[in-house]
Amino acid sequence: MATATMTPAPSTIRRAAPEEADTLTQIALDAKRHWGYPEHWIQHWEADLTITTDFIRDNPVYVAEKDGEVRGFYALTVSGEKAELEHMWVTPAAIGTGIGKELFLDAMDRAATLKVREIEISADPNAAGFYERMGASQIGETEASIDGQVRKLPRLRIDPSS
Repeated sequence: MATATMTPAPSTIRRAAPEEADTLTQIALDAKRHWGYPEHWIQHWEADLTITTDFIRDNPVYVAEKDGEVRGFYALTVSGEKAELEHMWVTPAAIGTGIGKELFLDAMDRAATLKVREIEISADPNAAGFYERMGASQIGETEASIDGQVRKLPRLRIDPSS
């Protein structure tokens, strides 16, 4: 008798609520820590990784929820026909489960409905491969040196309708 292969149920993607700011900030910090960066680097980046209630209120911020738990989120900042994928973070336990892909595709769909023609991303070097597999192309680099160590962040672009 053949056994059926079960595909995991997709996440629910919904608009983030302003009161989830602390949860989203913790996800961003935990995801960054997942890559093994020194803790003082995480502290250096903390302001950039902090999600505020005002940011959630003023920008399209969406969470992926599964089994009643927020597993990741993204944020777009839109300016006319261009947007920046400002944040896209997945809890370390959910990395590699497909939630990142679900979030990314949702972001592309939302951007297309907002008439965005191109999205740019400053990616953590550990995430660049993911974005490239999703169709983004590298257009340059942003210098982000720390502790005298040269760090270059890949700068990527994607057309959300492609």
